[in-house]
Amino acid sequence: MQHIRDAILADASGDELANIPIPEAFRAAYVKRSETAMFEGVDSWDKDPRKSIHIDEVATPELAPDEVYVAVMASSINFNTVWTSIFEPLPTFGFLNKLGKESVWGKRHDLDYHVIGSDASGVVVRAGSAVRKWKPGDKVNIHCNYVDDQDPTSHDDSMKGANQRIWGFETNFGGLADLTVVKANQLMPKPGHLTWEESAVNALCASTSYRMLVSDNASRMKQGDTVLIWGASGGLGGYATQLVLNGGGVPIGVVSSPEKGELLNQMGCEAVIDRKAEAYEFWSDPHTQDETEWRRFGKRIRSLTNTDPDIVFEHPGRQTMGASIFAVARGGTVVTCAATSGYMIEYDNRHLWMKLKRIVSSHFANYNEAWAMNRLIDSGAIQPIMSAVHDLEDVGTAASSVHHNEHEGKLAVLCLAPEAGLGIDNQEKRERIGEDKITLFQRHARSLTAKAE
Repeated sequence: MQHIRDAILADASGDELANIPIPEAFRAAYVKRSETAMFEGVDSWDKDPRKSIHIDEVATPELAPDEVYVAVMASSINFNTVWTSIFEPLPTFGFLNKLGKESVWGKRHDLDYHVIGSDASGVVVRAGSAVRKWKPGDKVNIHCNYVDDQDPTSHDDSMKGANQRIWGFETNFGGLADLTVVKANQLMPKPGHLTWEESAVNALCASTSYRMLVSDNASRMKQGDTVLIWGASGGLGGYATQLVLNGGGVPIGVVSSPEKGELLNQMGCEAVIDRKAEAYEFWSDPHTQDETEWRRFGKRIRSLTNTDPDIVFEHPGRQTMGASIFAVARGGTVVTCAATSGYMIEYDNRHLWMKLKRIVSSHFANYNEAWAMNRLIDSGAIQPIMSAVHDLEDVGTAASSVHHNEHEGKLAVLCLAPEAGLGIDNQEKRERIGEDKITLFQRHARSLTAKAE
């Protein structure tokens, strides 16, 4: 991989890259099948990704006709990285087993190790014989929707495909590595004004937020909509907040500290609720929710916007779903894509059916939605929310930070890129969009570190 990295840094042509041999092995972050029981009896919060994630060389898989090899310059940490690393809610090797039974090419994925990671930016270094629109030398972002285009269920909305998967979570050969193998229909052009690491953090969370809020497949946000956003400075919420502002809506950001509230204000979100400072306890005990707290929360929302939210952007799950369904306006929508606080949810169904509310599920994005979000980022309408950069060797620590909500925005990981700040091809565009806008999350994180010191 050293020869490939040097060629990319020297801005080699596509033909030059195509003539460099693909190595038989490459450096990657992975978990082991033999260690899936290592955290048995340990509370979820105490499970440590630093103990389960390994960094070492793995064998390079054969390239299928519809795939490309991408030299990964940078990647990022998503919550599915945490799930894989702590083997919750179940070990991901079951996903690999199932994929391995589908075809000869699927069998490559069913290994005793799982290379993780569902985001990446990099350079195409080889294209399979069936690939038409991408070639060696193309600088790309990778989205994580892994679909079987020979299955008819994938051709209305590919997210509804019977065997739709998330690359790097339900497949092997993920993005936290120096090399990855992806289908050609996972590729998007890398925004030229962004660094490798700024580009790498966007695809999964940004595209998920786009589908949840903008797409016809979920809540169909319109101008003037009031949107309550849980974790509004986090990996999903940071993009959701921007999409609401960009689309003429009114965001209400829920955060867990004054510092995160300050960051939202800098983004242009004026209505902020600090859930810790206001001490909301939606569960009076592990089995009982407190409706008086729902009512206090709803009253607080109305004090900020004089209205109930038209949409609630929901992803914590168990801790917040009851409050979300209570708080959303009559006829409003709760759109949910995850359950980071627990997936066995409870709510009072009377508040749902008697006020004609609805719950809409959402899960990542199809190619068209991911491409549309990538265009918004490329145009400068939406900014990356990268707050910090780690080396590949430090993936375990980065995953631990995400596991314990010790971060803001997204954490990037350098793979082949030797340092941060590389990969910008259009400096004029970057200056036009504004360095302060692009690096807001980075600067905010640095200021917090400086205050702490």
